[in-house]
Amino acid sequence: MSSNVIEEILSGLYDNKVVPYLGPGVLFDAVNKATGKPMPADSESLIYAMNDGKPMAPKLMYEFPRAAMNKELKKGRNFLGQFFNRTYAETEWTRAAIHDWLAEWKPNYIIDINRDTQLQQSYAKEEHLLICGIARVSTGFRFKLYFYDGQSYFETPQEQVNPKLPILFKPMGTPLPDANYIASDADYVDYITELMGGFAIPDFLKEYRKGKQYLLLGMPLNRDSERMVMSDITYGAMESKRGWVLNKSPTPKEVRYCAKIGLEIIDMDVKEFLECVSYAKELEPSA
Repeated sequence: MSSNVIEEILSGLYDNKVVPYLGPGVLFDAVNKATGKPMPADSESLIYAMNDGKPMAPKLMYEFPRAAMNKELKKGRNFLGQFFNRTYAETEWTRAAIHDWLAEWKPNYIIDINRDTQLQQSYAKEEHLLICGIARVSTGFRFKLYFYDGQSYFETPQEQVNPKLPILFKPMGTPLPDANYIASDADYVDYITELMGGFAIPDFLKEYRKGKQYLLLGMPLNRDSERMVMSDITYGAMESKRGWVLNKSPTPKEVRYCAKIGLEIIDMDVKEFLECVSYAKELEPSA
């Protein structure tokens, strides 16, 4: 990655014109404090964690929502919620380096498709808005909106929020303040349908996101469900260039997809990116 690209990205982050979009790869260095095992976040690691460390049938190993649907049909939807609660609310994890980096930058808008709480911890000392995706509910909206006052979350109507506050968007859910998750195929079908119809994003965010660019961090684009969520959430992005995605080994399908929607592929992973921006910071002249 050239220094010009770094400068463009960092300048955009500083001006809140570039929005971080966090995928499972950002948690590469988060480990269980008790066992040292990595936090399950990507599709395969989630399947193993959900299935007591054992693989499932090959057709179910293809993608986590498919495996989760199988478990839901056998054990009920509560099984998935209990699994995520144990994993992300009841287990202590080390901090991921990306979250320490973002805590320094404090972007005004971040999208995080992971279900852990580290992003929320980064903003725990200041007021912010939290948007959580929900699915398969009777209401027309597929999100819950919370205001955080520096100590506690309060569910609030979108008409009463201050849109100038930092916005944390957790489309796949989080255990805090209320445990709600999008996990199975049925969840994704419902959520994506309403996302396409405009019922999964608050109106103020639809306005705020216009013309933004996105930095996809640790975000694979080789599965339809994640691509569809990302495409709809970033709707209204800068027409000439939607942004950048870190990907050291893109598949031909990913290359074609990124070219089609206007994402520039950067040949590095999250760890290398953090090292790169850290080095760029060291080169900055002192005040």
